[in-house]
Amino acid sequence: MRMTVRAATAADAAVLGGLRWRRLTEERGYTGTDRADFLAMFSAWVTAHLSTHLPFLAEADDEAVGMAWLMVADRVPTPVHRVRRSGDVQSVYVVPELRDGGIGAALLEAVLAEARKLDLEHVTVHSSVRAVPFYQRVGFQHDQTWLRWQPE
Repeated sequence: MRMTVRAATAADAAVLGGLRWRRLTEERGYTGTDRADFLAMFSAWVTAHLSTHLPFLAEADDEAVGMAWLMVADRVPTPVHRVRRSGDVQSVYVVPELRDGGIGAALLEAVLAEARKLDLEHVTVHSSVRAVPFYQRVGFQHDQTWLRWQPE
């Protein structure tokens, strides 16, 4: 199997949407019948958000098998650091039949290489319990200063 990871483009939006649909139906139990509508909406969303949500696509033998996203946010400038940005890893997904074979690690490596290139101050991830060791292996750590608020 020949596997590659690359930055995705607007031309990949429908493929990314297909992976997102697959994740929601396989892992989250979504049973909707609106796949075509979702793919159209998702493709438009990808195109509209390419400046802030950078997608990465994993392909094995020219078939899409995984994706990951780096959301980039501007932060309030300071007199010393006039350009400040942070990132958030989002929607990392590898098709179940190819998990634990290094595809997720390759996707995350591409995301973090982009974060370094963009000189992001920090990168966060909201992880499932199962994936915490995966993120810790590449240096993510629990942070006692990170607080979260959710509306009721």
